[in-house]
Amino acid sequence: MALLKFSSKTEAPIEVNPDVEAFLEGYSIEVMPRTAEKVDDFRALLPKGTRVYIAHIEGTPIEDMVATAKRIRGEGFDVMPHFPARIIKDAATLADWIARYQGEAGVEQALLLAGGVAKPYGDFHCSMQLLETGLFDKAGFKRLHTAGHPEPNTDIDPQGGRKNVNEALSWKQGFSQRTDAKMALATQFCFESKPVIEWADDLIAQGIDIPVHIGIAGPAKLQTMIKFAIACGVGPSLKVLQKRAKDVTKLLLPFEPTTIVSELAAHKAANPTFNIEQVHFFPLGGIKTNATWAMNNGGSAAVPAAQQQ
Repeated sequence: MALLKFSSKTEAPIEVNPDVEAFLEGYSIEVMPRTAEKVDDFRALLPKGTRVYIAHIEGTPIEDMVATAKRIRGEGFDVMPHFPARIIKDAATLADWIARYQGEAGVEQALLLAGGVAKPYGDFHCSMQLLETGLFDKAGFKRLHTAGHPEPNTDIDPQGGRKNVNEALSWKQGFSQRTDAKMALATQFCFESKPVIEWADDLIAQGIDIPVHIGIAGPAKLQTMIKFAIACGVGPSLKVLQKRAKDVTKLLLPFEPTTIVSELAAHKAANPTFNIEQVHFFPLGGIKTNATWAMNNGGSAAVPAAQQQ
C-alpha cells in the first residue's frame, strides 16, 4: 500500500489503498453558491483541475450562479453549472444563461437535468429538450453531462421499472454520436456497490457506452445522510443507512463512503473496461469534510492544488 502523510490530528502516515487512489483520480465535487461562500480558497482543498459542479436550486438567482462560477473558475478549476430544465422558462432564457456563463465566467461545461420541480416553469421538462435546442453545441461547449440512475427513479418511471429511463438513455446515446461535446452520465448517490455494478454492466449490454461518473455521498452525520437520501429519492440502497441507524453504537458516528468506494475501486481494478470513469462527490457533510476524506483515502489523487508543485 502507498503511504500518504496527511491528517489534521496526527502526523502518523495513513495507509492508502492503491485501487482507491486510482479510482479517485480526477474526482469531481458539487457545491452551491451558499456552500461555496464558506470556503476561503478551493485551492487549499481540491486538486488542480477538479471539476466543480454548481447546483442550481430553485429560487437561486442566475446572478449568484454566475458569480460563483466566476470565482471558482478564477481559482483554477473547471466549472460545470447545472441547467435544470424545469426552471428554465424558454429557449431565450437558456441562451441568456449560456451567454452569461461563457462571457462572465468562461464556462464550457454543463450538467443538464430535469430538476426537482414538479411543474415546469415554461417550455422544458427534461434534459433532452435542452439538448435538442442545439444551443450548447452552437456555443461550443466541450462537455455535456446528463443524469444517470443506478436505482429506479419514480419521477421518470412512476410505475417503477426502467422503461422511460432506458428510452431516454437510448436517445442520449444517439445524441452523443451527433455532438462534438464529450458526454457522461452523472448519477445520483447510492450506498451499495452491487446494484451500481449491475446497472453499469447493463448499460453496456444495451449499447450505451456513455461513461459513468458515479455519485458518492461524502461523509456526514447519519441523520443528515438519511434526510438527504429520502429528499433526493435514493432507492433500495437506502436500507444500508437504515440498518446502520438501528445500531446504537454507530448512530452518532459519521457515515463515510469508504465501503462503497473500496468495493467499486476493487471491481474497476479487476475489470479495466468497467464503464465507471470517475467519482462525483456530493459533500453532504461539508466541502472541507469531503475533501479531507478524499485526501486521507485518495493519496496522490487528492493532493490539494496549493500543495502541488
